[in-house]
Amino acid sequence: MKICFATHNPNKLKEVGQILGEGFELIGLNELGENEELPENQKTLEGNSREKAEYIYKKYGIDCFADDTGLEVYALDGEPGVYSARYAGPGKHSRDNIALLLENLKDKENKSAQFRTVITLIKKGRVYQFEGVVTGIIIDAPRGKDGFGYDPVFIPKGFDQTFAEMSLGQKNEISHRGLAIEKLAGFLKRKIKKN
Repeated sequence: MKICFATHNPNKLKEVGQILGEGFELIGLNELGENEELPENQKTLEGNSREKAEYIYKKYGIDCFADDTGLEVYALDGEPGVYSARYAGPGKHSRDNIALLLENLKDKENKSAQFRTVITLIKKGRVYQFEGVVTGIIIDAPRGKDGFGYDPVFIPKGFDQTFAEMSLGQKNEISHRGLAIEKLAGFLKRKIKKN
């Protein structure tokens, strides 16, 4: 099954391709020749993921899915949330975002947080949404070299490593995106069996 993941991020494509497995030809926006930043004008993860998926579906007529992910920190009333990628400004630099997050958390006792991913799939014009959530804590300094975004400062509940210290396989088994993609993959595989 050929399907587009509406992202320019090669890390995300690799992560998601590994979870979907065989039977899927996953293409990204670069393969479509789509070089523009996709619209993200909504105030929720659900709204942003749907807006991006609808943009690609309407423009190219290809079955596609888009995700939006936010880090929601309890002591910061859910920030950075929907603004996670541009928390420190429009440049979307992970290092700056992490620095601002740690600065805002330095006087807070509760470092609990959750990563939440919402995926919107548009298949033959119909819209479906899937969610994945993983809870954990924010640590005081980055650790690890893998992953991206806030991975170096997030330790999932029940573990002592940050996402950035885990292998891609380990992270996929427990991550918010992994959980949402597993739901998406299960849905798509059931659709294939029916046809």
